[in-house]
Amino acid sequence: MGGEAAGGRRLRAAAGLILAATIGLGAARAADEAPYDDKLAELAETLGALHLLRPLCGAPEAQTWRDQMNAVLDAEQPSRERRQRLVDRFNQAYRGLASVHHACTPAARALAEIYRARGEALGRELVSRWGHP
Repeated sequence: MGGEAAGGRRLRAAAGLILAATIGLGAARAADEAPYDDKLAELAETLGALHLLRPLCGAPEAQTWRDQMNAVLDAEQPSRERRQRLVDRFNQAYRGLASVHHACTPAARALAEIYRARGEALGRELVSRWGHP
């Protein structure tokens, strides 16, 4: 039980970092690309993976990761093309994993933890490199 509570706290912390990472990143709003687009695309992929894997294994996070993706898009206000690239990465990750993971297995749980840690690291990197002080 304590492990699940700690896991929930880590996920909330990761979600907070992801949201904080997107605040103030909109410097490229008028441009079609930003220097952090590769990291933002990785973040979109990570959120798509978590959107599938966490609820698959019973986490009460049905819309958490989609909401985080929408928060990224709202904060970034990307051009139509950039937005579509990010949405595509989210959807590709979700669909790709959905084609393999139909039930919660030890592998799905382990993968969810890998993506959670990846999202947390990406959030930290985006904040430290491109976030506003």
